[in-house]
Amino acid sequence: MSKRIPSPAQLPPRMPRLRDGLRRRTCRLILRLCGWCLAGEFPDVPKAVLIAAPHSSWWDGIWGLLMKAAIGADVHFMAKQELFVGPLGSLLRQLGGMAIDRGAAKGIVEQMIDQFRQRDALWLGIAPEGTRRHVARWRSGFWHIARDAGVPIVPAYFNYANRTIGVGPLFQTSDDMDADIARLRAFYAPFKGKHHDV
Repeated sequence: MSKRIPSPAQLPPRMPRLRDGLRRRTCRLILRLCGWCLAGEFPDVPKAVLIAAPHSSWWDGIWGLLMKAAIGADVHFMAKQELFVGPLGSLLRQLGGMAIDRGAAKGIVEQMIDQFRQRDALWLGIAPEGTRRHVARWRSGFWHIARDAGVPIVPAYFNYANRTIGVGPLFQTSDDMDADIARLRAFYAPFKGKHHDV
């Protein structure tokens, strides 16, 4: 398994990309100085739900955003629409934030499925645990989004034991949600979060 921080030119052709060169170089430098690297290969798909685990610290978001910018990957994330005002809203959009309306007739899952249907390319990042605390069961929203939007799941992991953010093999959902989630959790078993594993 290779350990490096790839350039955008090394990403698959159909994977959505960012264009900011200066920000990318700065983030690459920060990650190198802090000893973080990337392992695995991104799949060549224009749409995917990327799940990231174990999620045990707010640092996961920092390292994840730095890596996303460093490699030039255009991966989006959800945030409540109330945050998308003023300077914070502008920053969230630049970082890949997508506003969700928690009071809308359509639920969050349905709103994200609509986003996938409206776009030619979209990678959506989700923490399946839904919290930084250790949980016995993952939330199933990510599975429903992937299944109903007809897109694959890309499992990404944080392994603080060797300061690696990694990408696993492309995962296609089946008709059995519980079995799918069990298989995904088994994939994460070797990896250590900052405060706990999966």
